Amino acid sequence: MSPSAPPSALRLRGLPKVSLPASSSSPPSARFPHHLSMSASSSRRPPPLAATAAAAGTGSGASPSLLAADPGHRDAVLLAARGAMANCLGETSLHLAVPGLRLAAKGKVRDVYESGEHLVLVTTDRQSAFDRVLASIPFKGQVLNETSLWWFDRTRHITPNAVVSSPDKNVTIAKRCSVFPVEFVVRGYVTGSTDTSLWTVYNKGARNYCGNVLRDGMVKNQKLSANILTPTTKAADHDVPVTPEEIINSGLMSKEDFDEARSKALSLFAYGQEVALENGLILVDTKYEFGKTADGTIMLIDEVHTPDSSRYWIADSYEERFSSGLEPENVDKEFLRLWFKNNCNPYEDAVLPEAPEELVCELAWRYIFLFETITNTKFEIPKTQCH
Repeated sequence: MSPSAPPSALRLRGLPKVSLPASSSSPPSARFPHHLSMSASSSRRPPPLAATAAAAGTGSGASPSLLAADPGHRDAVLLAARGAMANCLGETSLHLAVPGLRLAAKGKVRDVYESGEHLVLVTTDRQSAFDRVLASIPFKGQVLNETSLWWFDRTRHITPNAVVSSPDKNVTIAKRCSVFPVEFVVRGYVTGSTDTSLWTVYNKGARNYCGNVLRDGMVKNQKLSANILTPTTKAADHDVPVTPEEIINSGLMSKEDFDEARSKALSLFAYGQEVALENGLILVDTKYEFGKTADGTIMLIDEVHTPDSSRYWIADSYEERFSSGLEPENVDKEFLRLWFKNNCNPYEDAVLPEAPEELVCELAWRYIFLFETITNTKFEIPKTQCH
């Protein structure tokens, strides 16, 4: 499967009938067909995965992997993913189908449309890494959107966010705001495989990264003594690491805005780590984006604590695998990154190898596994639709 494979361009049902005026005082969700509405998500699921790991916990010998706690469910998801590979949501053209929408941007994963004071963000199944699209992953867009909605709802005590509604499982309608040109990357471990990851730069000899002094002698996947912020500028092709002083001195953000966003980012990450650990996972690192409304409110935007924007590891196996020099069990797109790093030069090769079907389906499973483990709800796999 190649990234350019033509998945269903309009899997979002009923949207040609939608009327979304460029200006309206009613919530955008009210103007989408009823059958597109969704709650934050899916039916309650008995907490099988985290509970199984906890029950297996402290006896003699190593605990079984959390990823293998429900093999029947895993097999069912893998089967569904194989059946959906030809129906991934790779491209959207809502501006041609929905009156009042204007295409604002096509990101590596999200297509963004404008309508008056609102943005319509469609999370596709496109999979990006190394600053390019690598593949399409079944159900990925829905998983990311629903994971973000869950976290947005549960982090309101830390920061307001831009979410207005979600009229479809792949769609979020958000308030328009002025986006800060900085990504707030928070890290708890020395790890990663990309050019800007902490382990890559540390392994090359860097001991001061984005204003953080790093001690000698650390090894890959080691826990930091404290969480750190390593911001980057948001560039079109490649994010550039930057220090807080450079952000402020260059005018990218005022000191007041930066300090508030930094505080929010660190608080969000600490809370995310707490919730993840309660469910048998380690939130390793993540990135946040913030924007500012016309009244000066700083809001969390884009996505939050998804397996695209974050690294997650299985907690129970981390210490044993770290001590043995093995990679942690990851539940994020690092699984895909490592395969491409081992099979090509993903930054420089003009043509990349095709991601194997087994890899693609395994990644779909891990994304769904993460959603279900964090939220303790059952992911609703969409029925395959051909258009």
